Amino acid sequence: QLVESGGQLVQAGGSLRLSCTASRYAGYAVGWFREAPGKDREFVSALVWSGGSSVYADSAAGRFVISGDSAKNSVYLQMNRLTPEDTAMYYCAAVMQYIDDLQRDYEYNFWGQGTQVTVSS
Repeated sequence: QLVESGGQLVQAGGSLRLSCTASRYAGYAVGWFREAPGKDREFVSALVWSGGSSVYADSAAGRFVISGDSAKNSVYLQMNRLTPEDTAMYYCAAVMQYIDDLQRDYEYNFWGQGTQVTVSS
């Protein structure tokens, strides 16, 4: 089970830190995805537990930072310089085994319920 938290209403230019906690071993990697009304779900960022490598979507690179605490089975997404285009439901997901493309949402095995991020202009 994955549980997200940290989403809220924030003004443009502000920051938020999302958290994702797994009830047990979180597997090979944890990713963050988002889905805005009327749009397809899109990849945001992912963290590989072993080695700590990370991947970012172009829209997140330079503004968002993903990090993890393996002792707490938790992954965090620090989001800075938020814009209204970042408004979406944010989901974390875990993939148990190696995959070569962390941006493919269909590869992930477990999903959280999501946390809403709303950025006002």
